[in-house]
Amino acid sequence: MRRSFRQYAVLFVGTALLSAVAACAASPRNASFHSPDEPLPSASGLDPSAVPSASASASASPSKPASKGPAAAPAPRGGKPVAGNTGPVAGTALAVVNGNQTFGTSGAVVSGKDFHGFVKVTGKNITFKNCVFRGGVASGNAALLDTESGSNTVIQDSEFVPAHPAATVDGIWASSTSIYRSNIHGSVDGVKTGSDVLIQDSYIHDMSWFASDPNQGGGETHNDGVQSFFGDARVTLRHNNIDMSTTKNGNSALQSSANDSKVDGNWLDGGGCTLNFADHKVPLTGLQVTNNRFGRGSFYQCPILLSTQAVLVTNSGNVWDNTGGPIPPPQRHD
Repeated sequence: MRRSFRQYAVLFVGTALLSAVAACAASPRNASFHSPDEPLPSASGLDPSAVPSASASASASPSKPASKGPAAAPAPRGGKPVAGNTGPVAGTALAVVNGNQTFGTSGAVVSGKDFHGFVKVTGKNITFKNCVFRGGVASGNAALLDTESGSNTVIQDSEFVPAHPAATVDGIWASSTSIYRSNIHGSVDGVKTGSDVLIQDSYIHDMSWFASDPNQGGGETHNDGVQSFFGDARVTLRHNNIDMSTTKNGNSALQSSANDSKVDGNWLDGGGCTLNFADHKVPLTGLQVTNNRFGRGSFYQCPILLSTQAVLVTNSGNVWDNTGGPIPPPQRHD
């Protein structure tokens, strides 16, 4: 089950956006997230800010995994992430795995699998390479891959596309996880994050919209490329293509209440406002938005929306993709 509802501060640009953002804020995440018998992941366990940027990693030679944490970031396979340079590498042979799966063996490397069932991670330092995650028929809230009970999970060159799309099915529920070069589409939200999550060189697009969602009181789904929650921190989006203009009534490329969020070098489009940072009646701090290219597909021509207690410490190099001209200042509302 997705975590119970955590109330967002409601941000709005006019009456119509009030409805869209408030409803999306009610979208819950896994109820088992940060289980009482598991410690919260530490900041030193996986710090996305320490991972090389896409440009730096492209020239770096691969390194062996350290005793703690994942290996250095792999290089991107091309320029702007699209279907052709994300997901399993062309020609990879995939073995079908039927039924729900749980991976608890720390240090395992899982490669070349086509999962027809929901997958959960409970171990440390588990890596998935060249896999497809399709899920199954959900009886409630579910994610194609759930890493919230593991730590230092790494996902590379994988595709997330539900075989049975539903208003209760997301792509990934992630904590202490690095996601590289993945193609995520067809679910309601692409990724719901906890703390210490890096998404890099990935393509999130064409999410599934439903007119009735039990998580929205029977109203329509409010789709996000990535959604982060109050109480979490250190979520980094780097060199991704998150295009919510491909989704009916998409809410945002990123809906976030997580401190120390970094959004750098991405292509971003769609939503009421494309980036939506919502406080929880307390300061939302450490936000950085740099060097991104924004499309014109947001409903309100609103690249960035900040609540009044959200602190955007860095806002530079952000431009319209079609002209290269600077985007307008963030809108601020409570």
